[in-house]
Amino acid sequence: MKRVWLTAISRDELGVQQLMKRLKGYGLEVDGHFWENDLKKMAWMGPREELLSDNTAAWLLYLKHGDLDDEDVRYGLSLLALTVTAGRGLDFPMFVLLDGAETTLPELPTPLAGFESMEANNPAAMARVVAAVHKPPAHDMPERRYRIDVYGNPQIGQWFETGPGNGSWHGAMFGVSGGDITFHAVGSRGRLPERSVLNYPVQGMDIEMGNQKFLAWGVQNDITENDSYFVKVDGWPDTVIFGPYSQEDQAEAYVLRLK
Repeated sequence: MKRVWLTAISRDELGVQQLMKRLKGYGLEVDGHFWENDLKKMAWMGPREELLSDNTAAWLLYLKHGDLDDEDVRYGLSLLALTVTAGRGLDFPMFVLLDGAETTLPELPTPLAGFESMEANNPAAMARVVAAVHKPPAHDMPERRYRIDVYGNPQIGQWFETGPGNGSWHGAMFGVSGGDITFHAVGSRGRLPERSVLNYPVQGMDIEMGNQKFLAWGVQNDITENDSYFVKVDGWPDTVIFGPYSQEDQAEAYVLRLK
């Protein structure tokens, strides 16, 4: 049996039990959790390992009316979605199952835009989930121009990891709108470096994109596909900007809204 992971924002035990029963009726094994909304504890990290496990074939987000009104919830879900996509790829099945036809979604943060939204009580939704988890992995996915991951805990803090999807960057920068950057490092992809040598590090850069202002740090180390730029962020930024380091007015950069 294919296993799916179910995240419920509201603690609606009866609604979750009914949904799990329907999913099991379609031949799916279901595990999951109720969302813990605690950014200081980085509670969003709780289900990370389960979602990154090869035993999990899809992520289902069960939403009731108003569940995404809280910015903290949207931020935590965004970070979890970033790390799941980084580990499982863009073709990993992710669904929003809405509790009732009257449930509407606000404008979603960028990392949640990849979720397919359906009404939970619609039999077509169950069939769509079953089809997605049995679909063979795609081999023709377009290569991403960048990588981004995020992880941490209350002891080491909240870290963002970025780098090129392919090729290399001559330097890297990372900025936040809201929150603050307190440390940065360059090291091997996938793990925080124990020590780091930074080439021409820069702190406190002001970047403006549209009507939004960012506080950014940067380095001029060459960042290859096997390297990453790591940035420690305090607080919970509304939006982040990142990409290769450049002193030009026009530069390549990627912007993700997290709330």
